[in-house]
Amino acid sequence: PSGCGKGTVLKEFFAQGGEAFLSVSATTRAPRPGEENGVHYIFLQKEEFERMIEQGEILEHASYCGNYYGTPRGPVYERRERGGNVIREIEVQGALQIREKCPEAVLVFVLPPSLKELERRLVDRNTEDRETVDRRLSAAAEEIRMSYQYDYVVVNDALDDAVQELKTIFAAEKLKAANRKKMIDEVLEL
Repeated sequence: PSGCGKGTVLKEFFAQGGEAFLSVSATTRAPRPGEENGVHYIFLQKEEFERMIEQGEILEHASYCGNYYGTPRGPVYERRERGGNVIREIEVQGALQIREKCPEAVLVFVLPPSLKELERRLVDRNTEDRETVDRRLSAAAEEIRMSYQYDYVVVNDALDDAVQELKTIFAAEKLKAANRKKMIDEVLEL
């Protein structure tokens, strides 16, 4: 959910040497203080976003709190074709669309330790009015109910623990037989 610390967990994951391509979302919402276009999000006008949807340039998209969010198709497919891991920091609707189009995708839900703590985090970031915070909390409860459809759940209570859990997921996925087909085939050739 919004405010659970997805971005913070990913930032620390990469700071600790996590290897993956972080695909930047496109959105029609206004930038928050300190956000840079092309780094935190690709900020688009609504008309441009809708044109990209119509032309198949968006892999998944959703409307959340009155704004579009989505994944530009090009960078994700380019990285996948080269065999790299791609991380998407997206909300539930988008993640489930990804699952439909890419069944091999691994979905990781970042869970706040409690709704009370999530409320504190949303209020403390001081970027939205109370009505918007309440809408986000209501949406968060619905999203948390959908976490059962994910492959893994990481609780972001202690940042280092959450990052370690994410690293463990990467390690476990790498060891799955389906992801080691080439190695298995090489052993069989001997």
